Amino acid sequence: MDAARKWAESHRQKHQDDYFEFLRFRSISTDPAYKSDVDACARWVQKYLADSGLHTELLQTPVHPVVYAESRPHLPGKPTVLIYGHYDVQPVDPLELWTSDPFKPTIRDGKVFARGAVDDKGQIFYAMAAMRYFRTLPINIKFCIEGEEEAASVGLSKILDGQKFKADYLLVVDYDSYDEQTPAINLGARGILSLEAVLTGSKGDLHSGLYGGIAYNPNRALVEMLSKLYDSNGRVMVDGFYDGVTEPTAEEKKAYPERMQKADYTRQVGIEAFGGEKGRSLQEANVFRPVLEINGISGGYAGPGFKTVIPAKAVAKISCRLVPNQDPGKIARQIETFLQKHVPAGMHLHVEHHSGAPAFRSKPDSKLAEAVASASSEVMGRPCQRVLSGASVPITAPLAKAAGAEAVGMGYGLPTDQIHAPNEHFDMTRFERGLLTVIKTLERM
Repeated sequence: MDAARKWAESHRQKHQDDYFEFLRFRSISTDPAYKSDVDACARWVQKYLADSGLHTELLQTPVHPVVYAESRPHLPGKPTVLIYGHYDVQPVDPLELWTSDPFKPTIRDGKVFARGAVDDKGQIFYAMAAMRYFRTLPINIKFCIEGEEEAASVGLSKILDGQKFKADYLLVVDYDSYDEQTPAINLGARGILSLEAVLTGSKGDLHSGLYGGIAYNPNRALVEMLSKLYDSNGRVMVDGFYDGVTEPTAEEKKAYPERMQKADYTRQVGIEAFGGEKGRSLQEANVFRPVLEINGISGGYAGPGFKTVIPAKAVAKISCRLVPNQDPGKIARQIETFLQKHVPAGMHLHVEHHSGAPAFRSKPDSKLAEAVASASSEVMGRPCQRVLSGASVPITAPLAKAAGAEAVGMGYGLPTDQIHAPNEHFDMTRFERGLLTVIKTLERM
């Protein structure tokens, strides 16, 4: 560890300079206007890994390119670890809430502020930088760094067949630590599905005086429909939603301790009204139980001033976080059936299905899990906790299946890092912890 720390210290400025260069790419995968920026970022990642001594390829997909790299020559008898991350980022809206330009990384109070600072450029970059520590890699390494994790990984999912991604273990570098002083390994995450429901009531917006009392307002109708998705105890009322969902055992609850209490959420992010199913602990609600969320509602006029209209249509964006044994496609269809059943006569509902991916769970005693836990404990000087995530890295389960590998998640993000929000941030201290953890994990493997 002394040698690794000295190396990290001597290269700290170089790592920061390269990290900042990486952050300057406007690699927003969901917006076609940034396609050239995404492509340029992919080429930068490829060059960095090539300059680190790896054989690299830019794999074209129907959407954005995947950066693939592998160590050569292959070391017989040694394990192969596939390291996954992504170079794309979320949109920056609302831009006016950023204190500084999201694509001009800025240090304030010891923190690096930029879009992608932690999710996932900062995290995958310390894994990339770790390759430069080794004169000769101790095991076989592969990288899969995609450019559309924030856009459902559609392109990567199309190219998973074949031998290229085969590995013994999959290390997903896109997760949080237990808290600021305690490391964690992630052994599971919830799956996801998303859809958009558009309810139409007329050919165009209507004057609310001339047509008020005559036309059924789609905003009102949509809100009424959405309210029927839940009962008074917070359970989702969609038929079949909980099929296959099992109750967590006492051993599972003990194995994955609760990180925060209600007071912590109130203090850190201002939550005072808590949702979920009544009678469930926060731990159950966030990692062991599925949830349906209404992510956005729009219809009519919501700008400055007032515009008295009955909108022609109203829109709801809905997503679910799913647990093992739930099929995203099946549940999306069940939600559509439920909503269609409650459409008022004379209105039309169109539901567009977007991304979907199943949950994943991994063994706590795999060699990679033990190596990451041991390495992070040595780096942090504290025992590593096992955790499950309520969030999703959608490609994890399909990639693990294609690789034939056991997946383990690691990372040094924190819930307070403003991920997906204005003023996202990370810091070089946690960057270096991640760097050292990857180095020591590969040595242990």
